[in-house]
Amino acid sequence: MAARSRKSAKTAGTAFERAVADHLRDHLDDRIDRRVKAGAKDKGDISGVRDRDGERVVIECKDYAGQLKPAEWLREAEAERANDNAALGVVVAKRRGVSYPGDQYVLLTLDDLIQLLKEGTTP
Repeated sequence: MAARSRKSAKTAGTAFERAVADHLRDHLDDRIDRRVKAGAKDKGDISGVRDRDGERVVIECKDYAGQLKPAEWLREAEAERANDNAALGVVVAKRRGVSYPGDQYVLLTLDDLIQLLKEGTTP
């Protein structure tokens, strides 16, 4: 397998973000879409995602040709969560050889999983 160029990696990342956004839109809320890049104050790759209490959820998408870097990616999602003043941040990571968006990995901390699953978290 040939190494990715910067251009091919960017193209793959954009396509992955679009696939994730479209899948979330089709199954959750038609206002979900890819987010415009914001540089140093990035707020994640997908906009319009909310938890059951209506709080924003930051989603960072990663397509690293099957490589997983959870510590690095979760730190990035946390920084973007803070930039967006969101309830939590998660990472959607591309599984090598798997194209269906619903079968990709989702990385988050245990406390963020509790936030997602717990009912009535907002007073």
